[in-house]
Amino acid sequence: MDLKTVLYAVTDGVATVTLNRPEAMNAWTPQLSDELTMALGAADTDDSVRAIIITGAGKAFCAGADLSGGEEGFRGGEASTYDGPRRWPHHTSKPVIAAINGHAVGVGITYPMLADIRIASETAKIQYAMVRRGILPELGSHVILPRIIGFSRAAELLLTGRMLSGTEAAELGLVSRAVPAGEVLAAAMEIARDIAQNTAPVSVALAKRMMWEGLNTGVDEMIAAEGRIISKLASSPDSVEGVRAFFEKRAPHWSMSVNDDAPVFRAVGKG
Repeated sequence: MDLKTVLYAVTDGVATVTLNRPEAMNAWTPQLSDELTMALGAADTDDSVRAIIITGAGKAFCAGADLSGGEEGFRGGEASTYDGPRRWPHHTSKPVIAAINGHAVGVGITYPMLADIRIASETAKIQYAMVRRGILPELGSHVILPRIIGFSRAAELLLTGRMLSGTEAAELGLVSRAVPAGEVLAAAMEIARDIAQNTAPVSVALAKRMMWEGLNTGVDEMIAAEGRIISKLASSPDSVEGVRAFFEKRAPHWSMSVNDDAPVFRAVGKG
């Protein structure tokens, strides 16, 4: 990949994707969006990657759309040169952890809301600022935010566009936890490495898929889907290995591939 606005590195099964426009507080551009898609695609198709961290270079996570050229910054998607499928964090089969190391405004917060886990700096300024700019929150915000923090709290944030701190975001449940700014990436890495070292990759991929599909699935339908998948997984190589490793008090050696084996399991619906 020839990336200019994103850094990509893999260590110990964890891919770290860094928004890399620190001079502009990592403001969102069509190029940045395209390169994030490419980086997520690379991580998702690499079976050696077990978890993905997304963070920002410098003091900000992302200050929102780059408006240096005026309101056209809100139309950034139309300037994209990427001709492949758009891949967002919730599309990936790997757990995505957003390490919100600093300010997250506009798309700077709607994008990490598509991640599975969020860790924020206590002092980060977080804001759904769109209604204060004559635009609307995007990326499924009107579905995701009410389901995460409740309708009334989501309405307060989406309809006022007010600022909140990382600490308040944790209190609301918008992020998993808030930590000192210098500890955000380390906290995210601790979770990612735990996943990489101690969990079965296909099981994690399926659990993630089912949680996101669960946003539009009834309880009874999900119970049925869980039963179908568990009955198939119970005789899989990783299930056998997981049980053996537990009784033998050793680290498991997983053999199943997320890219090759996970797609055969249907999460919701028949099959």
